[in-house]
Amino acid sequence: MPEYTAKIIQETGRIDKVAADLFTDVSRSQVQTAIKNQQLQVNGQLVKAKYQVQPADEIKLILPEPEPIDAQPEPMALDIIYEDDQVIVINKPQGMVVHPAPGHLHGTLVNGLLAHGQLSSINGKIRPGIVHRIDRDTSGLLMVAKTDIAHKSLTEQLKNKTNLREYVALVHGVIGEESGTINAPLARDPKHRKRQAVVAGGRHAVTHFKVIERLSDYTLIRCRLETGRTHQIRVHLQYIKHPVAGDPLYGPKKTLSGNGQFLHAAKLGFTHPTTGEWLEFQAPLPPIFTETLAKLRAGETIKLVNNSGY
Repeated sequence: MPEYTAKIIQETGRIDKVAADLFTDVSRSQVQTAIKNQQLQVNGQLVKAKYQVQPADEIKLILPEPEPIDAQPEPMALDIIYEDDQVIVINKPQGMVVHPAPGHLHGTLVNGLLAHGQLSSINGKIRPGIVHRIDRDTSGLLMVAKTDIAHKSLTEQLKNKTNLREYVALVHGVIGEESGTINAPLARDPKHRKRQAVVAGGRHAVTHFKVIERLSDYTLIRCRLETGRTHQIRVHLQYIKHPVAGDPLYGPKKTLSGNGQFLHAAKLGFTHPTTGEWLEFQAPLPPIFTETLAKLRAGETIKLVNNSGY
């Protein structure tokens, strides 16, 4: 059985939340189940989920062996923007996980793609065909490899920064500049283990942005990725004090209600792996995004909701 141990240094709050933050591959619901099953101890004693951690507390969590992950084909409707014998371009909806992982074994994009047809084998049984990912609650375009030749070519383009990935984001606050570049290294947040943060010595990360429209207390922007780090756009925009609206991890305490963050992978371009032709695709904003923009443009007062972020 997997065993996790940690010592409280500066963390505060309920044991179920703190443990889920400390053990990054364990969800809060898993911790709560472990507490009910008497599989979590603090200083050798059983505790309840509401227990408030104290400095120097020693946590020990034991979980049952995880269910083996093996992506299975699951027929589902896919919004296919383009497809040929080498690549597929998908418009992923908000709420869909890209590939199976603990807690998300079914209903992922990979499950649907496996039912649709051939995928490259380079990433094994869990992430076949997946060249790059977008977060569960980010919508928009993904390029998927159907063959190993395509996979190697698309991966190389990502590495060499010769492809195009543009996002549209609705952010809090009014950005004064017309455009800008955020060059700030990213790594795991030392205080919140499930988040990323700007950290000295982290991985090189660059995001370019351009203002599309200013809307009262918000700004609609276009972001172009130069690098593709985990949560890059979301962390970079939080770093410059303009977090993405609706972002449950990096947003403010009060934010717009939606299906997660108002972030959409709107444009994707790459060189075709075998023909050498430059291909470029666009995907329209999802309905919740366009409806919210319409309300802001009309000057309607939109009630903010409590955010589960920081």
